[in-house]
Amino acid sequence: MAALNIVILAAGKGTRMHSDLPKVLHPLAGKSLLGHALTAADSLGPDTICVVYGHGGDVLPQAIARPELAWAKQEPQLGTGHAVQQAIPHLDSAATTLILYGDVPLIRAETLAAMRLVADEGALALLTVHLANPAGYGRIVRDANGQVLRIVEHKDASAEELAIAEVNTGILAVPPGRLSGWLAQLSNQNIQGEYYLTDIIAMAVADGVRVVPCHPGAEWEVLGVNSRAQLAELERRYQANLAAALLTAGVTLADPARLDIRGHLQCGRDCFIDINCLFEGNVTMGNAVKVGAHCVIKNATLADGVEIQPFTHIDGAQVGEASRIGPFTRLRPGTELSAETHIGNFVEIKNAQVGFNSKINHLSYVGDATVGCKVNIGAGTITCNYDGANKHRTVIEDEAFIGSDTQLVAPVTVGRGATLGAGTTLTKDAPAGQLTLSRAKQVSLSGWKRPAKNVK
Repeated sequence: MAALNIVILAAGKGTRMHSDLPKVLHPLAGKSLLGHALTAADSLGPDTICVVYGHGGDVLPQAIARPELAWAKQEPQLGTGHAVQQAIPHLDSAATTLILYGDVPLIRAETLAAMRLVADEGALALLTVHLANPAGYGRIVRDANGQVLRIVEHKDASAEELAIAEVNTGILAVPPGRLSGWLAQLSNQNIQGEYYLTDIIAMAVADGVRVVPCHPGAEWEVLGVNSRAQLAELERRYQANLAAALLTAGVTLADPARLDIRGHLQCGRDCFIDINCLFEGNVTMGNAVKVGAHCVIKNATLADGVEIQPFTHIDGAQVGEASRIGPFTRLRPGTELSAETHIGNFVEIKNAQVGFNSKINHLSYVGDATVGCKVNIGAGTITCNYDGANKHRTVIEDEAFIGSDTQLVAPVTVGRGATLGAGTTLTKDAPAGQLTLSRAKQVSLSGWKRPAKNVK
């Protein structure tokens, strides 16, 4: 297999996006359009990836921040052929060269791999597709035997050529040793006054190089983004593809159209996901996990049998087997829950470890804490972990009982089996096995009358 150059054209302004952000940096499923193109490129194991940029200046290389990439600036922008010319100094002339586009995010690795094999064998691989409405696309002109002769751009096409339904996607693979010579022959004698990369097709035919049309598995692979409406359409297509893969793998989705994945979601057997759930980063779910409606789960691990009730937010947390979380729970980074924990409504946990079968069911904040096994934390409990400058840790040992409306002023330790009475503000360690409480003396005043409003 020949060495491989990949050139990604990403210099366009994206006027119809009506944005100061370069078009290829707009996000699709949580990753930039260019990021998707780079993922496809990476899958082929190329020797060189060169991104041709222009609009937005150095914003693009700064945003991507991959030092192994080569960057070529196209300024001014004089067409696709001119764009690829800017990449030539970064490429191995003896390698196959694959041309991709930074605003075509859904191209599959399998499609590109097939094109690479064609080019490695000395032919020019051209990705084409038949469209019901080919307006705006370059047409594939073939001879009487069906062999590709050239590509004619829409603005330069005759009425007969405009009737052709097979169009150029712009993606092509050039055999080793050919690209720079063909680029040097390009002319801008056309209606747009640009150097068209597509003109190298006719050059290949003239030089006796076979032009082999390749075809994507689906039309959506080659759809580009030129407007926010098109971006929204591709977002839904991408999500539909992910949902279909989950269904095939045995995950039950309450509604495949109301699921969003912005990263990678791995599910075990017999999982269920209700409507309007968002998964970000890397999320791993074990077997028989149930996720209720309207949950946001990011960079988390949910073990077998976990139940996440509606409106729960989980970010950077690990949840142990058979635990029940929510509704309206927030688990923040550093949260580690052991098996069979119960974390209930309006509870927030951050940078804390909670032991087996412990319960924090109502209206509490537990941060920078170590909670043992079979601990019960009552409603309205707060670990007061921040003194205005530093964070301090709270330790609650096994089988402790924390009464409602309790404040634990860290650093503090609650001993094994200790009980804190409701309303306690704990500023010193609570001994194991004892009741600790701090309350003002309760007083009832006879004869006291509630103030009345003054009569005007």
